[in-house]
Amino acid sequence: MLLEFTYPDATLIAGVDEVGRGPLCGDVVTAAVILDPNKPIIGLTDSKKLTEKKREQLFDIIKENALAWCVARASVEEIDKLNILHATMLAMQRAVIGLKVKPNFVLVDGNRCPDFGIQTQAVVKGDLLVAEISAASILAKVTRDREMVELGKLYPQYGLAQHKGYPTKAHLAAIETHGINHLYRKSFAPIKKLSLR
Repeated sequence: MLLEFTYPDATLIAGVDEVGRGPLCGDVVTAAVILDPNKPIIGLTDSKKLTEKKREQLFDIIKENALAWCVARASVEEIDKLNILHATMLAMQRAVIGLKVKPNFVLVDGNRCPDFGIQTQAVVKGDLLVAEISAASILAKVTRDREMVELGKLYPQYGLAQHKGYPTKAHLAAIETHGINHLYRKSFAPIKKLSLR
């Protein structure tokens, strides 16, 4: 059930979400989306609740119909230097700065917001409740999943296309066998433990 958020004077609302805080490798990817009220998009919800096929379809529809969208990221190096929370906030700021239309209100999925210099509100379960955040979650997830599939072709030993970098049993076993490379977040506990050996 998507909520209609109404704010006085907020005519251009950007929804912001991230994907990839939990994985052991790869960038954290964020997206910001301003939807066009004249071009409603049917089927928006939390990207995790959609099939891969549906996400892929909506990915193209959002990019074609949104007033503005931007996908941004923070690198593995930035995650290790800043920590995952601060790196995520930085990536969110980059996504909003990258919008070709400037929003006058930002809604962020979760319970924390970076400073965008614009009126902002955090919305817990926002990817389920706010169409703009749902759209952002779909753009971020499809972008990151596609990258993991490509990296999986370069480094097939880790099975990245299957688990997308999350700490599954199979992934941890692959890391034990093959060690870590530059894709891995050295500050994350399971990786740190291995690098200390």
